[in-house]
Amino acid sequence: MRRLLIPTRATVLALAGLAVLAAVASMAGAPAEWVGPACAVLLAAGAGYAGVDLWRSWRLWHAAPLRVERQLPGAFSLGVPTVLSLTLVNEGAVDWQVAVFDEVDPHFSFEGLPQAVVAPAGARLEMRYSATALSRGVAQFGVTQLRWRTRAGCFEVRQPLGQPQRIRVYPNFAALARYAWLSGDRRLAQIGIKTYAQRGQGTDFRQLADYRTGDSLRHIDWKATLRHQRPIVREFQDDRDQCVYFLLDCGRRMRADEGMQAQRGGSHFDEALNALMLLSYVALKEGDEVGAMTFGGPPEQRRDFAPRKGAATLNALMNRLHDIQPGATHSDYQLAAQELLRVQRRRALVIVLTNFRDEDAAELRPAIKLLRRNHLVLVASLRERVLGRIAAQPIVRARDAVDVAAAHLFDQSRRDAFARVVGNDPLSIDVEPAQLAVALVNRYHAVKRAGLL
Repeated sequence: MRRLLIPTRATVLALAGLAVLAAVASMAGAPAEWVGPACAVLLAAGAGYAGVDLWRSWRLWHAAPLRVERQLPGAFSLGVPTVLSLTLVNEGAVDWQVAVFDEVDPHFSFEGLPQAVVAPAGARLEMRYSATALSRGVAQFGVTQLRWRTRAGCFEVRQPLGQPQRIRVYPNFAALARYAWLSGDRRLAQIGIKTYAQRGQGTDFRQLADYRTGDSLRHIDWKATLRHQRPIVREFQDDRDQCVYFLLDCGRRMRADEGMQAQRGGSHFDEALNALMLLSYVALKEGDEVGAMTFGGPPEQRRDFAPRKGAATLNALMNRLHDIQPGATHSDYQLAAQELLRVQRRRALVIVLTNFRDEDAAELRPAIKLLRRNHLVLVASLRERVLGRIAAQPIVRARDAVDVAAAHLFDQSRRDAFARVVGNDPLSIDVEPAQLAVALVNRYHAVKRAGLL
């Protein structure tokens, strides 16, 4: 590892002071044959002092160098501040004054670096700083840069310590964890997800139970009623072993972020990926299979995930999709539909996650028609937040009236085009990114409740 020797501020000031002293002496009329030798003597004495300081410090450092231990989480979540820990280990007999800077991935923002500390002899010193991932994928943390000061303070030595580390940055699954907590405590309404009584609904038999007021008489099990000498009904649950298949647009339109990355931690694509993960969690918990396919991005980033169920499916899906980024190309809806029909023959709830424009209608309409031959299709389109903000702004000047009218006109044109594409389908949605996750879960519950699959 390469080291770098840097004079301290005190050394630089001492040299500057010697130069100023020589200049003042010369201006005062001191003989040059006195000023020159005197400065040379002082400079040599200072260099000798600094050399001894450096030699002594090198010996002490090599006898017991500092070590650094970095503690990183198992993974980062996009847009979520994470506290990281650096531990300096000093096994020597002397204290060291150090400045510490950790080489954070350039796609992170951070607070709390650099830090100037004193590493006490024979002790461990823990430092903390906060880092926030601004992009999904694989993050690279470099070595830790240490600047330790020599014993007399003449120099600072920049010393790289530790080893580089790679770590994954996943979509923001904080909403996923919150949903799990809410679902366990029956408080789904807090995030806008509607719940419905499960008793007597669905087509899959669940269990026998005592009759309650309001239960359908057609669900009475007469054999069990005669055997137990009291009314017994059959309880049903939503159909299980069904398939939810995501068709995720990775084209240029999904790159929009509207300047909200710092507040919410992602672009339209990131919001769509968050919603995909949340609905995947819900569907897997209901006993359904989950699969996914991307389209519209660079060919080398194309991903597919065969439908499966089970507790490990969500982690596998995250690992498959966490590092994908939307490209700058146009999305071919018809090609995506043909590819999905080729790999998914069994009927499924196909959820198309995209950012619709009215000029896409000519391509999207036949693609949806093709998919509907075998599948139940839900088109989920992301609408820009800025349209709502412009349309709702107060009209103070004449220019404001033009902006508001244009926003309403554009929004109405988009709604009309979307309605023409999806037809009379009540499942498809056109919402702002922040509303997508909850809207998808509610639509999924509606599909299950109505037995549309």
